[in-house]
Amino acid sequence: MVKTNSESHKRSFLKAFSWRIIATLSTITIAYIITGKTDTALSIGGIEFFAKFLIYYAHERLWQVKPNNHAEPKDKEVELVLG
Repeated sequence: MVKTNSESHKRSFLKAFSWRIIATLSTITIAYIITGKTDTALSIGGIEFFAKFLIYYAHERLWQVKPNNHAEPKDKEVELVLG
């Protein structure tokens, strides 16, 4: 079986979700430091979570569409490399 470099939709979704948790917590922290208001910081974090989650997921899927220029070697190329 040939392993590809492509990731599943589920893996892309889980990566996007775990990153959004980390990034949103940092946004909430920064918003709280700037505003000093918990409710404002949580509101900013909540909006940012959903907006950037969708943007990241779309970005990740677009990278799966782009060819990575790692074509499989042809039989002659393998023969030359292996001797």
